[in-house]
Amino acid sequence: MIDHIGIGASDFEASKRFYDAALAALGMARMMEVTVEQTGGYAGIGYGTDGKPFFWLGNDGPRGSGIHIAFAAATRADVDAFYGAAMQAGGRDNGGPGLRPHYHPNYYGAFVFDPDGINVEAVCHTPA
Repeated sequence: MIDHIGIGASDFEASKRFYDAALAALGMARMMEVTVEQTGGYAGIGYGTDGKPFFWLGNDGPRGSGIHIAFAAATRADVDAFYGAAMQAGGRDNGGPGLRPHYHPNYYGAFVFDPDGINVEAVCHTPA
């Protein structure tokens, strides 16, 4: 089981705007922030729910290509909202909301690239 995951951003401000909007559509928010002054160089934001940050965005630059992150969405409408918010916040399309039956019959997902080209997905597994 994964406790948390972190990625780095080349443009921390642009990535904060992107993740603030995209993750809010899935019911996630900033839970914690650490500053350069506290850590000696790293600034980060922990996003999550119920007071628990599980996704961290840092100012330490992208950590490599080929990263894919999928966030669970409670409903298909949440997937649609994620996609719309992400696109308006500077995301690039990598597959709009829709069924992906090649994964399973109820796999409803949307894919966007964040400001650093990381493939970010929201997915709902429940029937319509």
